Amino acid sequence: MPEWRSFVERRRSSQGRVGAAVRARRGWALSERDGEPAQESAAARAESGRRRFVAILLMCGAVFCFACLDASAKWANQIVDPMLTTWFRYTANVAILAVVLNSWTRPRILRTNRFALQIGRSVLLFLSTVLNFLALQHLQLAQNISIQFAMPLLVALLAGPMLGEWAGPRRLVAIVIGFCGVLVVARPGGDALHPAALLTVINTVFYALYAIFTRMLAAHDSTATTLTYSGLAGMLFLTPALPFIWTTPPSLLVWAVLIATGLFAAVGHGFLTLAHARAPAPVLSPFIYTQIVWMVLFGYVIFGDVPDRWTLIGGAIVIGSGLYLLVWERFARGRERRPT
Repeated sequence: MPEWRSFVERRRSSQGRVGAAVRARRGWALSERDGEPAQESAAARAESGRRRFVAILLMCGAVFCFACLDASAKWANQIVDPMLTTWFRYTANVAILAVVLNSWTRPRILRTNRFALQIGRSVLLFLSTVLNFLALQHLQLAQNISIQFAMPLLVALLAGPMLGEWAGPRRLVAIVIGFCGVLVVARPGGDALHPAALLTVINTVFYALYAIFTRMLAAHDSTATTLTYSGLAGMLFLTPALPFIWTTPPSLLVWAVLIATGLFAAVGHGFLTLAHARAPAPVLSPFIYTQIVWMVLFGYVIFGDVPDRWTLIGGAIVIGSGLYLLVWERFARGRERRPT
């Protein structure tokens, strides 16, 4: 009889543990008094939602800073050489990062496990910035950003040969449609858009490669190291040419705008890093397209530019393709995680 009673008690204990596991899987936890649902799961969900909300605000702040960067560069390029604007953008950025990261007391910040990859990424960002600033001399802000929105499509296309993440037929269709949207904006062979649109197309290719290199470096170097290298490289590339491109800014306003380009770049990339630390990329990616709102607004208020219907139609096609690619990616990942 004692053995039977012991067996029953063990059986009940086992059933209780199984029941607790089932309830925990459904989002319930048992407190010290059996049967009382704790609020841990709800609190965790609330904290996750709060982090995502903060991340979305940071992403919106980042694209706002990038819109301010382009608008400032376009305005300054009317007064000084675009290469000088680029030098100010990198030099001010390096100065701000040195203060924020306290670089002079952290010499190890320049140590990298992938030196060649860091240099390649820095060169790509530098070339992308130069082409972007040159194109902004002639293109409206809305035209420029509508073409650049093809960058996520290019990343999806290049991720196959470079990262082994091959695009399926649905993604390829979205990429092709997105590139058609770029053609609608650029209208090659037409006379409505300046040939500088080609510079923006090349800039977008370089920036997509820069994004791929950034993903490759993420597993090897810290964010602080990567940001420091990209800033220093741009400054060092242009400093030898400074005597040939230097024009003394004619007013304090021009000085302020030139320095602001570095500030907007540093704050924008800082916000972007903080956002991705709090939420996954699929949550944040749709909010990148809010930049078009600021570009159209700044273009109209500062430069009196009104985008034509082809820019709006092409931009809508590119944005739609990017959002479809994002939704399909989330669906595909969810299907892969679903138990069979």
